[in-house]
Amino acid sequence: LLPDFDAIVAGNDPLTVRVLEQLPRLRAIARWGIGVDAVDLEAATRLGIVVTNTPGLIVDTVADLAFALMLAVARRIVEADRWVRTGQWQEFQTTLVWGKTLGLVGVGAIGMAVARRARGFNMTVLGYDLQPRTEAEEIGVRYVSLEELLRESDFVSLHAPLTPQTRQMIDARALALMKPTAFLINTARGGLVDQHALYEALRDGRIAGAGLDVFAKEPPDPDDPLLKLPNCVLTPHCGNNARETIEQVNLRVAENLIESFSGACPTFCVNPEVFSRRS
Repeated sequence: LLPDFDAIVAGNDPLTVRVLEQLPRLRAIARWGIGVDAVDLEAATRLGIVVTNTPGLIVDTVADLAFALMLAVARRIVEADRWVRTGQWQEFQTTLVWGKTLGLVGVGAIGMAVARRARGFNMTVLGYDLQPRTEAEEIGVRYVSLEELLRESDFVSLHAPLTPQTRQMIDARALALMKPTAFLINTARGGLVDQHALYEALRDGRIAGAGLDVFAKEPPDPDDPLLKLPNCVLTPHCGNNARETIEQVNLRVAENLIESFSGACPTFCVNPEVFSRRS
């Protein structure tokens, strides 16, 4: 569909080297969102294609959803709603979020936004990041090793980018370190988690539950076993889809495209090397 286009507004479409080499007119890829892991940046740069993203605009909407998933899975909101709608009325046990320990795997802008929300719930906040930020410590995040975070946290919330180093970082070994009463929340990238290992941990009660907005395959297959687990709350990669956020990101994407064809390096260019290659 794309050979005759000069620019693409991209979601999570896989813009691989094979695809990019078949688009001779393409000069700009404007990513709707932050992550660019679906774009082969090396190939785009080599081919003279500017790649931009929209940082800073989806921080609060994703942080809201991360906290919403935390509350939903701990307080069993989805199950309770289903019971009431089907005529059931019964008492059932849930888990408090107030006063618990939250572990943030990745403490960038979104992780810090979740930490700020956690302060309102009197939570202890642990963080793991290869590049610790002073500003995170100033809002109460205590940096620890990944192993300590997994052992000590009641809720583990993922906010790391997907790279070769972070792919399936939450595997069977990592899940085994978590408390049997702990919950995993993922609003970042499905590839951060070994989904089969997560299914087994949830099925066998080795962790208490999970809230997932992202999946290894999107949309997941209808027979994906995670879809059948009652202790797993699922949403369709909608963390950035608040009305106000959509309006802001749409505008930023348009501005990125205009800048991409201006001849100067766009403000939110993720591969500025493309301009040195052009010169």
